[in-house]
Amino acid sequence: MKQVDVEADQTFDLLDMQNYRIEKLPKRQKTGFERWLAIVGPVLAVLSFILFAFVIKLPFLQDIDSAQLVSDEAKKAFEKLGSFQFTRMNEFMLAIFIAGIILWITEAIPNYLTSLIIIVSMVLSGVLSEKVAYAQLGHPVMWLNIMSFVLASMLVATGVAKRFALWFILKFGKNAGTIFLSFIVINVVLSAFISATTAKAAILLPIFMVIAAIYGARGGDARNNFGRSIVLQNLFYINIGASGFLTGSGANLLAAALIAGATGSTVFFSDWLFAMFPIMIGMLLIGYILAMKIFFPLSSEERLPQIEGGMDRLREEYKKLGEINRDEVKSVIIFLLILGFWSTDRLHGISPTAVAFVGGVVALLPRYGIVNWNDVDIPWHLMLFSAGAYTLGAGLDVTDLPSISVNAFFDQLGISNHTPFWVLYLILTAVMIFSALIFQSKTMRAMIFIPIAIGVAGRFGFSIVSLALPVAFMIEHVYVLPFNSKPAALLYETDQYSLTETFRYGFTLMVIGWIINIIAGETWFRFLGITPDGVFGLF
Repeated sequence: MKQVDVEADQTFDLLDMQNYRIEKLPKRQKTGFERWLAIVGPVLAVLSFILFAFVIKLPFLQDIDSAQLVSDEAKKAFEKLGSFQFTRMNEFMLAIFIAGIILWITEAIPNYLTSLIIIVSMVLSGVLSEKVAYAQLGHPVMWLNIMSFVLASMLVATGVAKRFALWFILKFGKNAGTIFLSFIVINVVLSAFISATTAKAAILLPIFMVIAAIYGARGGDARNNFGRSIVLQNLFYINIGASGFLTGSGANLLAAALIAGATGSTVFFSDWLFAMFPIMIGMLLIGYILAMKIFFPLSSEERLPQIEGGMDRLREEYKKLGEINRDEVKSVIIFLLILGFWSTDRLHGISPTAVAFVGGVVALLPRYGIVNWNDVDIPWHLMLFSAGAYTLGAGLDVTDLPSISVNAFFDQLGISNHTPFWVLYLILTAVMIFSALIFQSKTMRAMIFIPIAIGVAGRFGFSIVSLALPVAFMIEHVYVLPFNSKPAALLYETDQYSLTETFRYGFTLMVIGWIINIIAGETWFRFLGITPDGVFGLF
């Protein structure tokens, strides 16, 4: 067995978890193409806004008729403003939307700043009133995110998350293969309790990086398949683990809220769980098999620890936590109660946000609580970024731009209103899942494509749930490229894999995820009543 002389490197202890904290990771420098995008981004955004707001007159936005509108908010706005002013509002909405997308994709300015610009632009252009635009910072999903970060901070501050992860690895991670399987279980458990994928990545990163070092993965020129596999598998698990739960991410909840708003009925935690939990488990196992057998197979040497006594360091970290204390027990009880209320929301009707709110309040109670406000880590720049996305969503609802655009698109193509259900299903789910290759925000994709799915369902006379919910199930496939999600960007900084490697592994899983969603549409989703009986199917 090859041994690595750890003592020879006095400046960096490979087995010290503190060396893998987020703030200590090196910041990746932008490539030449990325720097070029950042330069041209503002120019393109300004030009796009001017062209679509004042110069280009798209035919389908001229002389909008009230019969074209689906949203109740849009119908009210049309009655109040009249056809001409409503058309101008749609033109401004489209211009702001395109300019915002350009700024977000090119990262010409910080994402939160783009959101602030979008919010004030919606007000100044008259698309939204100040009350509506600014109120998006208080969107229920925003509060769920805030409370989730409070609860995640409780897990970090008390050491519960770290204790569980270390215990599970030490208990069941007896060899290279079982270590990877252990991280599947750890990610599923954390996904049930933590609604922020970035928080999960921050908790697990130091643990799997130490394990990578134990098995000889140093990053850079010292990369090996163990390092590639453990980081990329965890990136996949972190995101797909969130797909099994309605509360897995704010984007899931936002999608459910958009669908509920269009249908007038609630998408419950249990509805999402029954539909996606089996598929999520299947996807995690497929990701494990593909990594271990095809993309990053381990050599006999890579299956053995390269640093003698490396696992002892994990045991030392575990021992440092000491005996489980009262605050940790209280944390576990709070989370079990939260999960219990989330899982039974169909029975009591209390929203996931309200449940998380109560949990956060209890966690912060003076004397009787678990965490102090100063220990709570809330990334407010992400909150502001989300607020901008929600404001765009409010503007799309008021203008009904997605439905108007969808109708114009299908009219232009001359597509019959008798188009088979499965054709629409294939197109909409494909657009949602593969859009993750371009967009860097799950929230933004939910804002764009869920309303489109709702509009398509309305045009062709299908149940909104039958098309919009399967589209929503595709939200969490954001693991292919570094800019696709915050965890993807974070884990790319570990320098354990190349851009080509993450693309090959991630894109393969993305295609498989789409195929499984298609099969589920004709089988499992039909059994659950998501896909309605009587529609023309694939099989």
